[in-house]
Amino acid sequence: MGRLVTAIVEREGDGYVALCPEVDVASQGQNVAEVRENLKEALELFFETASQEEIERRFQQEVYVTHIEVWVG
Repeated sequence: MGRLVTAIVEREGDGYVALCPEVDVASQGQNVAEVRENLKEALELFFETASQEEIERRFQQEVYVTHIEVWVG
């Protein structure tokens, strides 16, 4: 069964990091395509090896990604 999850990708130094906030799994890569593929692999490994209790404990039902304007300086 497939499941749609969130991937937050950020540039970090010379590469990229990606986080899936629903289950708190992260990965890294040299470019966006690589970091997405690496995160997908990390997530598949997590879902293959974690117990059902661990998945349910870590899986957040609601994740919101939004922008908030703040004044700086």
